[in-house]
Amino acid sequence: MSWAEVSIRYRDLDPNGHVNNGAINQYFEDGRVKFREDLMGSLGREILTGFAIAHFEASYYSALNYPGRVEVGTVVTRIGQTSFGLGQAIFVGSREIAGADVVSVYFDPSTGTKKPLPKELLTVLEKASL
Repeated sequence: MSWAEVSIRYRDLDPNGHVNNGAINQYFEDGRVKFREDLMGSLGREILTGFAIAHFEASYYSALNYPGRVEVGTVVTRIGQTSFGLGQAIFVGSREIAGADVVSVYFDPSTGTKKPLPKELLTVLEKASL
């Protein structure tokens, strides 16, 4: 599991004074970037440039207000041959604000076609899975 702390910005607010879903989705991305840096940073740039989000589904449970900070948790939920799944949640203290299910596909950047996850990446993902 990887945790990222993210600041709520004034620009994240909607006209009602709540953090909008687009900003919350950015917090999820910030969590995935931290996850990648924490767990995959040592694997080399050629591995890290070959990912694309194939599926993203979010559920929003509670309003979020400015100012403040949130914690974004990210964990591996599934490992396939060419893709892996992540579960994410955003918290303020013990209150869950939103959750997301994400599928990342590994591909060859030069051809745009998916390819099997490299062995060294599989090892890292297995250590970070539920």
